[in-house]
Amino acid sequence: MRVFLIVWFGQLVSLIGSGLTNFALGVWVYQRTGSVTQFSLILLFGLLPSIVVSPIAGAIVDRWNRRWCMILSDSGAGITTVAIALLLAIGNLQIWHIYLAVSLSSVCKAFQLPAYTASTSLLVPKEDLPRASGMVQSAQACAQLISPLLAGVLLGIVQLKGIILIDFATFLFALTTLLLVRFPDAKTAAVPVNGKASLWRSALEGWTYIAVRPGLLALLIVFAINNFVFGLIEVLFPPLVLSFTSVTVLGTIQSLGGAGMLLGGVVMSIWGGPRILIRGVFGFVFLSQLCILAFGLRTSAALFALANFLFFFCLPFVNGYFNTILLRKVAPEIQGRVFATLQMIAFSCIPLAYVVAGPLADRIFEPLMATNGLLAGSIGQIIGVGTGRGIGLLFITMEILAILVTVAAYRYPRLRLMESELPDVI
Repeated sequence: MRVFLIVWFGQLVSLIGSGLTNFALGVWVYQRTGSVTQFSLILLFGLLPSIVVSPIAGAIVDRWNRRWCMILSDSGAGITTVAIALLLAIGNLQIWHIYLAVSLSSVCKAFQLPAYTASTSLLVPKEDLPRASGMVQSAQACAQLISPLLAGVLLGIVQLKGIILIDFATFLFALTTLLLVRFPDAKTAAVPVNGKASLWRSALEGWTYIAVRPGLLALLIVFAINNFVFGLIEVLFPPLVLSFTSVTVLGTIQSLGGAGMLLGGVVMSIWGGPRILIRGVFGFVFLSQLCILAFGLRTSAALFALANFLFFFCLPFVNGYFNTILLRKVAPEIQGRVFATLQMIAFSCIPLAYVVAGPLADRIFEPLMATNGLLAGSIGQIIGVGTGRGIGLLFITMEILAILVTVAAYRYPRLRLMESELPDVI
């Protein structure tokens, strides 16, 4: 655990630094363009390259030393940060420079995440894997909670240049922690003699490994659907809250979400989890779905604050238990490919949600719930009518469908009994 704790702390510091830069660059773009579309493109460029590159990244992670994969990917992200700082210093920073830098950082992330996750099973005893996963989730929650608050303060003191320099310092710290430790040797995938085609075949092995195990495939489908709904929330939650309250209240509600995620990660790190982890996954998935359902029922700031806190409280348990199951059931020599494939499929639903969220809300659901809308006299009598109520109905509709899929998936024996049917590899 000592080596894991050193690596974990370095990655925590780096996550906070990256969060500072991401927040500050978003503000910089929006202040100079006033365009929500150009602002949202940062989210898109920060996600899509990682999705596209993930299969190849996973295959390479399984062939290379995982510590060096993390070192090189952190270095690549650090170089892009330096490039942004130099362009800003000479007064030549353009919007497209930021899109390019965010895209390159996303490619580095495609290598870093599978290498980091797959390394956990090398560093941590089997019985401590749930706690280690909880610590990883806590680090992400901590960055989500601290970075926006700290960046808002630092922007007024050291401005964008200073924040980028701080981010670079956090990259150096993370690199130092990785250089100071050694990972246990793990069996790596054999490198075939043929060139590119062999690498592609190796990348596809991650999908094959999942596809021939129906329990893992069913769990992946559940996660993909829930990620799609999460993408809708990410886009539509601010407009929904602002339809009945102020920006200050919105910020408070979102901060409570970060606090809930941090508390969930801490609780999981201390507790570990139930004996049968798949029950924990579905229990917390179901609770998170009820929280989203609550967003659509009433325009109450107190209800939104409580539901958002509980929703983010559930996320570390869902993601942590899911990762723990995989670390126990997937052979170490193929973990990079499996995690990369899961990342590609599950995350690919989020950009789709970004694309369809606006049209679904503006052209279909909001007109239905307008004062004189088609559903104003029926559903409108229950959840209300007017601005934002269409988004509320969209949340309710999507969550009812997601809950039905989740219940049906849990009734599937191969998924429900996956932990006993698939042997542990550790």
